[in-house]
Amino acid sequence: MGVPNYRTGQKIPDSGIYKVLHRQHRLPHEVTLLKGDTFPRCAKCGDLVEFELIHAAPDHRASDMPVQLYALPDLDDEGPINPLNFGIVR
Repeated sequence: MGVPNYRTGQKIPDSGIYKVLHRQHRLPHEVTLLKGDTFPRCAKCGDLVEFELIHAAPDHRASDMPVQLYALPDLDDEGPINPLNFGIVR
């Protein structure tokens, strides 16, 4: 039985570091995600992303400063990234 993969829009079951697998434009990379949020979309390839839990971590949400990742930025673009323009954070 393999490691479970998750997709954009599913609820994140455990806080931790996830491997991000894009379908075409980018090599795998890692991102830290928090339990209860939803797996984000990619700013370039949309919903064609899968996530694999690498290291689970305790859920230490800071209630006074919540940050949620809504989209993975396209880091291949050479221009400056403004997360508010891409809906990456709110």
